[in-house]
Amino acid sequence: MPRPQGRVLVAQNKKARYNYHLGETVEAGMVLVGTEVKSLRAGRASLTDGFATIDDGEVWLRGVNIPKYEFGTNTNHPVIHNRKLLLHRRQIDKLEREIGNSGRTLVPLSIYFSDGYAKVELAVGTGKKDWDKRQTIAERDANREAQRALATRNKGRH
Repeated sequence: MPRPQGRVLVAQNKKARYNYHLGETVEAGMVLVGTEVKSLRAGRASLTDGFATIDDGEVWLRGVNIPKYEFGTNTNHPVIHNRKLLLHRRQIDKLEREIGNSGRTLVPLSIYFSDGYAKVELAVGTGKKDWDKRQTIAERDANREAQRALATRNKGRH
């Protein structure tokens, strides 16, 4: 059976853009064990508490919840454990330099399949303060109001 081509989204961290100022993004492969791939193909994963760290020159994804595969047996994978991410040495070194600054972390934005391989999209993020979050909400509401005004204005022209 051929692998699906293109990008198939599994999970997305919608709170990341709200909680962090995001910088450069990078795509990383994931080392998965047991029935994790089947569980991801079923569209089951949660990135809300996830983050990535760099330990001894290796990148690890921590706190990501991939539930047990419901048709699995006693050989099911552990739900939350550290997963190794696959990146080139230059990418790891660059990320290590970027998160070396205080207050920066690696935030997982999404998990997806790219040409049949499980990938995670990471971004370097700086935590937002409460006033930043309120400003983000105000900007989003203003944009929404402007779009509504344009839509009603354009509706009357036809």
